[in-house]
Amino acid sequence: MYQSTRWKSADLDLLPDNGNRYEIIDGELLVTRAPHWDHQRVITRLIQSLGIWSSQSKLGEVVTTPGIIFTDDDNVIPDLVWISNERLARILDDSGHLVGAPELVVEVLSAGSDNERRDREVKRKLYAIRGVQEYWIVDWQKQQIEIFRRDSNGLLLIATLFGSDVLSSPLLSNFEQSVAEVFS
Repeated sequence: MYQSTRWKSADLDLLPDNGNRYEIIDGELLVTRAPHWDHQRVITRLIQSLGIWSSQSKLGEVVTTPGIIFTDDDNVIPDLVWISNERLARILDDSGHLVGAPELVVEVLSAGSDNERRDREVKRKLYAIRGVQEYWIVDWQKQQIEIFRRDSNGLLLIATLFGSDVLSSPLLSNFEQSVAEVFS
């Protein structure tokens, strides 16, 4: 009988520091390479606008590529998160990792059908189960942003935004960002 390896957080310490991103979802090891330049450019624009808003509002913080250790076999590194000060105080462990869900998670799609499926299906399901309130999937190639919000059935798609739209969120009072500027 064949048994697959079930990866745990401690196993990550055994992997090489070679520029790859290692994540574990439901005990499965997921490996991605360094992202495309445009992927990183989009993240930079979002971190700048969310960072300015966060500094002015003093409601929370925005961070790129934080480690989130939901459980020993659910350990992910989203592209960007926003978390309220109140929640951050409750779920940041002594090692500097989040051990619970931030309010907002943003993933920018990387090229390849496996990467896209991971963000659209596997990670969205995990984030829904763990209590993320809002999930943005940013497609830098199509220049669109899909907004998923929590309801009783999980994280449901409520809008797809394009260049002429404005990005906002009920989580982020008075935050507005031109979608065109995210991709410019």
